[in-house]
Amino acid sequence: MNRGRSSGAIRAAGLVVIVAGLLVGCSQKYDDQRGKGDAPVRGKAGDNTPAEVYNMPDGFGNLATKCVGHGFRAYVTTNASGPSNVQIVEDKACAG
Repeated sequence: MNRGRSSGAIRAAGLVVIVAGLLVGCSQKYDDQRGKGDAPVRGKAGDNTPAEVYNMPDGFGNLATKCVGHGFRAYVTTNASGPSNVQIVEDKACAG
């Protein structure tokens, strides 16, 4: 009558499987394989400076902005249900 022990072992094994699944589901490789990761950069060269991020209330897309190229600024919103919205505009403060 070791029914309590086997029940506890099954629960522990189930918990391990759930935790492992969550860890794998949150990896960069998993996002890349699904097309949700960062796009590759040729030669690993590029502007890796951080963007300014503006958090919106829950339920609304956040906004990120930074200078791109010379004389342009990009604005990007997050969107959980589809592609992000992107706008690139001239910005004299970005000349350089």
